[in-house]
Amino acid sequence: MPSCWSCHKEIELNNFHRQDSCLQCGRDTHACKNCEHYDIAFNNGCKESSADRVVDKEKSNFCDYFVPSARKADALSTQSAAKLAAEALFKKK
Repeated sequence: MPSCWSCHKEIELNNFHRQDSCLQCGRDTHACKNCEHYDIAFNNGCKESSADRVVDKEKSNFCDYFVPSARKADALSTQSAAKLAAEALFKKK
């Protein structure tokens, strides 16, 4: 079952519509960070090459390619930890 990109609480599949939000933390569920195609290694942070550019990856959007992510919460935590470590390593002083 997919989980929230922010608090990692599991979200039922019928709660990923444009105006839905996580019952735990209130963050938007139909957002890039909750999508299977979200990957910061790709152009515009999306593996789907035909998708329109979305600037705010944490806000709800109208993307037709949205698919709730099957990543587990611990995988998201690991990815977030790796990103924070990289940012700390290359931080400008």
